[in-house]
Amino acid sequence: MSYTVRVEEARPATEKMPSAGPVYRSIYAKDGLLELPEGLHSPWDFFSESVKRNPKSPLLGQRQITDSKAGQYVWLTYQEVHDEAVRMASAMRSRGVNPGDRCGIYGTNCSQWIIAMQACYSHAVTYVPLYDTLGPNAVEFIINHGEVSIAFVQENKIPSILSCLPNCSSYIKTIVSFANVTSLQKKEGEKLGVSCFSWEEFSQLGNLSGELPEKQRTDICTLMYTSGTTGEPKGDIRFLMDDLQELKPTIFCGVPRVYDRIYAGIFHKVSSGGTLKKMLFQYAYNYKLANMEKGLPHDKAAPLMDKIIKQGLGGRIRLMFSGAAPLPHHVEEYLRVTSCASVTQGYGLTESCGGCLTSIANIFPMIGTVGVPITTIEVRLESVPEMGYDALSDKPRGEICLRGTTLFSGYHKREDLTKDVLVDGWFHTGDIGEWQPNGAMKIIDRKKNIFKLSQGEYVAVENIEGIYLQCPLIASIWVYGNSFESFLVAVVVPERLALENWATTRNLTDDFKSLCENPKASFEMLKAIYLEPNPFDMERDLITPTFKLKRPQLLKHYKDCIDKLYNEAKEARV
Repeated sequence: MSYTVRVEEARPATEKMPSAGPVYRSIYAKDGLLELPEGLHSPWDFFSESVKRNPKSPLLGQRQITDSKAGQYVWLTYQEVHDEAVRMASAMRSRGVNPGDRCGIYGTNCSQWIIAMQACYSHAVTYVPLYDTLGPNAVEFIINHGEVSIAFVQENKIPSILSCLPNCSSYIKTIVSFANVTSLQKKEGEKLGVSCFSWEEFSQLGNLSGELPEKQRTDICTLMYTSGTTGEPKGDIRFLMDDLQELKPTIFCGVPRVYDRIYAGIFHKVSSGGTLKKMLFQYAYNYKLANMEKGLPHDKAAPLMDKIIKQGLGGRIRLMFSGAAPLPHHVEEYLRVTSCASVTQGYGLTESCGGCLTSIANIFPMIGTVGVPITTIEVRLESVPEMGYDALSDKPRGEICLRGTTLFSGYHKREDLTKDVLVDGWFHTGDIGEWQPNGAMKIIDRKKNIFKLSQGEYVAVENIEGIYLQCPLIASIWVYGNSFESFLVAVVVPERLALENWATTRNLTDDFKSLCENPKASFEMLKAIYLEPNPFDMERDLITPTFKLKRPQLLKHYKDCIDKLYNEAKEARV
């Protein structure tokens, strides 16, 4: 069965344009793309409707930390968040912030971040995330380029934003702390004409009376300065399982790196459970997997055996969503079987306002794909001849192009870049996809992440990295190819426990860093490997918050290492 419908025929190649395949929609939008309901013009309208229906339901929860120990979650209701947002919006008006103005939000994910965003929604103000991983120079650029006049700032980030005020005080006039602000910080801001407030002080400037301004669907909601390489950080993975046990969520959204860690934890727990327990688990796993492959939904594939299989994610999980990068096939299969929940992969970009394709729950053949277009999006593939991808072949492959009602309007003050990616109404994603017989899309490559080696061979490094990441000995890997060389090299972060176990079997007592320097602790197939004891991190600007590799930054950081790898590999040939 196909879960998409063809709504437009293919386009042949011309002198200026490559060929493009047919246009497809989801079967759930076969008669037309989904439109917004009447009367809803902005995110604030959606939120207000939810508040009317669920005023006393919990909306935002934050875990309390006392003496470095995590306690229970403390919740704000829909009505409480609504009222605080309206009060903050009123305070913004008192500071001369008007509809269409720009408001920065600078800090990690928390209740204040969301309330500040909702305050912007209520007052038709454009919110501009100032990402926590960025230094003062980048924050300064965003404030000036985005013409930000007010900023809500995490308490420990106030020194950072104050440091850039001398170069951007012509725009920003108000700073509001997520918590407190010192008298010294207030004086520092006042010298440059900027007023600083604590959260409570600013809240008292506002009230719940007065009419909110009208919103238009054409209003700019947000300016996102991500460029695919930055973003607010997600939680510390180490404490995630403890949070899950306390929160007991019913829906869980995560990136592949998080799911990979969950998979590794479950796999280790099962593997260390004794021979009988492993045999029972494997029998139940295989039995359930076989039934799911036959088409049975996960909750009916092996209900009597789920107690043997089910692994703890709080005990109430029914939906698990993965996005930001491809979820490895073996991890997705394992979670589909062991979580006893619907596991769904999706695909989207900042430019598509989030998800634009998603797999359909309980359709097992969609494993390893990102599914079908959502009901507001149409998709086609465009051929990429230089990479050998043909959108008109029996196995259609090409650059994923999007058209629909939930795409971005363009790059702020960069019409040149907008014209590069928006061609004839189609947004060119830069990702290479392959249509599956059931109408699902599989991400197979990235248009830009290819190297042409000296012998003329094109290499898609993300495919190679994906294969190596299936090895339980590898935590992270970055593969690099120099166009003047005939082979690839890599920087690998090994799994610490695996490497230490390897050392124990060889009676080695070195510390982890020394083990990484041991030439025997390497891997086959790539010509040269450097073992990195420190995980790729955002502090060194080597990965994005969704754990995607920042390739230019990695090359800059490891340039000396890469040069050494190539030289040593060539010397070994002599």
